[in-house]
Amino acid sequence: MTIRNYWLPVLGVASSFIVLGCASVDSSADIDKLTKQIVTASFTDKGIAKVDRLDQDQANAACSDADVTGKPLDAKVSAKIEADSLKTIKWPADGKFVGDWKSGEKIAQDGKGMTWNDKPGAVNGGNCYNCHQISKEEISFGTLGPSLYNYGKIRGITDPNSPEAKAIVEYTWGKIWNAKAYNACSGMPRFGHANVLTEGQIRDLVALLVDPASPVNK
Repeated sequence: MTIRNYWLPVLGVASSFIVLGCASVDSSADIDKLTKQIVTASFTDKGIAKVDRLDQDQANAACSDADVTGKPLDAKVSAKIEADSLKTIKWPADGKFVGDWKSGEKIAQDGKGMTWNDKPGAVNGGNCYNCHQISKEEISFGTLGPSLYNYGKIRGITDPNSPEAKAIVEYTWGKIWNAKAYNACSGMPRFGHANVLTEGQIRDLVALLVDPASPVNK
């Protein structure tokens, strides 16, 4: 990419806002429309990264509007988003929620995937440490999400396959699959719903969090 090409989108955005400052804008709808035009003009399909990633579904749009206005999401809207999201969760076909925590740790550490130069069907990582503390051994982690260290231990899980652990293990699966089922405006990626991770990968991440042998629970 040349320097000239790099700056073209930036100059386009800047010039648009100059025009906006000189012209009259009747409402926030006009600003939203102009913003969408700027964003659409600034991005193009490249490899597997398509412009349709900019399209928001109803849930994301409602939460974005709440962020912009600074007003809490309406309780009825929130409840509907959560109920609809819960219906999207695909539970493991074989009934097995817990996989291999060692594979889960590799997935949590892996941040690759879904960029324009990745091949279609390539295996993605979870990049979990970008937002969470998970194991004590990892000293580099994000704090956007809560700490997950001792996740299973705090919840008293001694056998993740026991009837006593069933509720929390299923919740953990569902949270990873589609976090909006439990928090309408959750910022957590919807790993299963968005086809970011496979069923097997989610099973291994559940194991990382709930298996007593995992470093998470040491």
